[in-house]
Amino acid sequence: MKKGITWLAACMLILVLTACGGAKQSAESGSNGSDADAGVTASEELVIKASNYEFDQPEYHLKKGVPVNIVYKNENGNHGILVPELNLQLDTKNSSKVITPDKVGEFEMSCSVFCGSGHSSMISKIIVEE
Repeated sequence: MKKGITWLAACMLILVLTACGGAKQSAESGSNGSDADAGVTASEELVIKASNYEFDQPEYHLKKGVPVNIVYKNENGNHGILVPELNLQLDTKNSSKVITPDKVGEFEMSCSVFCGSGHSSMISKIIVEE
C-alpha cells in the first residue's frame, strides 16, 4: 500500500513539474504574445508600480491608437499585472511591453501573482480615451 501511494505521489510531482516547465517555456518564447506590437516604437511610456496589495495609482490613462511602452516595477512584495482586454500581462520576469490600445473604455487591472491576504483587492483601472 505504501509503495502505491509513494508511486502515485511521485507521478503527480512529475506531472506538476512538467506542467510548470512547459508554461515557463511558452511564456519565455512568446513573452509578448501574438498580438504584440513588434517593431512599433512607443511614443509614450507608462510606469506602473506595485507594492503590498496596491498599485501606485487608482487609474492610469492612455490614448487610443497611440503606442505606449508599459513598464512594470515591483516595489515591495511579489506582484504582477493583468489586463486581459489589452493583452497585457507583466511581472518581474517580463516587465515591459509596447501596446497600441485600439478601443476606448475602462479596463480592470489586477495583480497576476498571488501575493497574500490582500491579493483580491489589488485592483486598478486603465482608461483608454479618444
